[in-house]
Amino acid sequence: MVRTALLELKRSLRMPLFGNTFSPKKTPPRKSASLSSLHTLDRSTREIELGLEYGPPALNIGGQSLKFEDGQWLSETGGSTSNRELQRLKKRNLQLEEENNLLKLKIETLMDMLTETTVEYHMIEKELEDLKSQH
Repeated sequence: MVRTALLELKRSLRMPLFGNTFSPKKTPPRKSASLSSLHTLDRSTREIELGLEYGPPALNIGGQSLKFEDGQWLSETGGSTSNRELQRLKKRNLQLEEENNLLKLKIETLMDMLTETTVEYHMIEKELEDLKSQH
């Protein structure tokens, strides 16, 4: 009896605004038509809008001009050297850095070998002096 009274009290305290089940509204299907209106224009209007020759994409950001060529964005401003020359110099610089690192490693190896040989020479010299002093 007390239990049924508690259940009735709980039911009466429920807010009718919120239900127990969640059922979202279905979204309407997307329109398949393009948002661009360029396809509706005739050829002459498209040529005026887009130009006759499209060329590679280019943009200007903060005074820096960039052009997309051969899969890379290349800077068109900033000096008298061309981008191709700049890329060639960067590649050559990388090759020289690698060669420099290799030569440093070879010098270090030669210094270790020289140190080892010098120590062996001093040990043999000391042994020879010890043998002379014994005789």
